Amino acid sequence: MELAALLTQRFVMPSVPRVVALLLTELGATQPDLRRIDQLLCTDPALGLRLLQAANAPFFKLPGQIHSVAEALAVLRLGQVQSMVSQAAAQASFKTVPGLPLAKFWACSVDAARMARSLAGLLRLNQQAAYTLGLIHAMGELTMRAVMPQVVALDAQCGPLELKRARAERQIFGFCYTQVSAGLSAQWHLPQVITDALNFAHAPFDNDAYEPLAGVLHLAIWRARARQAGLPPNALAVTFPSLVGEVLGLDIDMVLQQDPLDWTRQVPGQTFADLAAR
Repeated sequence: MELAALLTQRFVMPSVPRVVALLLTELGATQPDLRRIDQLLCTDPALGLRLLQAANAPFFKLPGQIHSVAEALAVLRLGQVQSMVSQAAAQASFKTVPGLPLAKFWACSVDAARMARSLAGLLRLNQQAAYTLGLIHAMGELTMRAVMPQVVALDAQCGPLELKRARAERQIFGFCYTQVSAGLSAQWHLPQVITDALNFAHAPFDNDAYEPLAGVLHLAIWRARARQAGLPPNALAVTFPSLVGEVLGLDIDMVLQQDPLDWTRQVPGQTFADLAAR
């Protein structure tokens, strides 16, 4: 299937059930806590992407200007947010994605978001855009699995969260999951910097106009997936994207030092595994 044809398909983006439940409770409160709503939404790639899509819609006359969940919340009414969350709750029965362990997928996405934000801060780049990039970078994988059975078949050679997944997909299909995410970003009028970074995340130097956030996302994906795989120090050194790091002025030690201290806690009092399992 061609990328253009793939992007015309529609499918249900699964949300984290526990996060949805917590959001519904908070949104139903007499005085909802916007900070907590923001924190919760930033742990759910599907809901985060839906908010960005809505806030960047031409209706609000801000297409291509909303980079983050926090900015989207400033544009949307809480009633609109509540409707999106309620819809996610109604679609909970569709949360299975062929061949993809969703709990690990969600955790890896949030890990990449946190790492991207940390690296962007180190380089004085847009941290909100960087977090969004990490959070939604792999949504294209969900799209591919929804309509392309051959994507699931590829798992026998390269798992869905492995470091070499993007390369394997490009070799077989001509595009990879981050490029599908870029296509969704462009369709939904997200900022051009987000679309460009997603489109070239697999190879940050292929773009004529080099976008440093593409390099940041590349490193963040490497760190999140290496962490998911439990790579030991020697394997980290071997797999580190040194060329990307060199252009950004970052060596492996500098990248590893950006690991958030409280990596596993995505919501106060809860681990991400707890959230995904409920």
